[in-house]
Amino acid sequence: MMDTPYGGLLGLIILFLDIYAIIKVAQSRASAGIKALWIVIILFLPILGLIVWWLFGPKG
Repeated sequence: MMDTPYGGLLGLIILFLDIYAIIKVAQSRASAGIKALWIVIILFLPILGLIVWWLFGPKG
């Protein structure tokens, strides 16, 4: 495989964004079940889950 010089940095950025999303989900007013579902989605699908959370996730 071809290593890119920015692969590690991109992974780190995605990790930080996922952690941010999980914190925002945990702080939201959604029910515990919805929070758990969003966290699982973000953990198992880091990039896609982050995008879907940003578009459709619990607000506030």
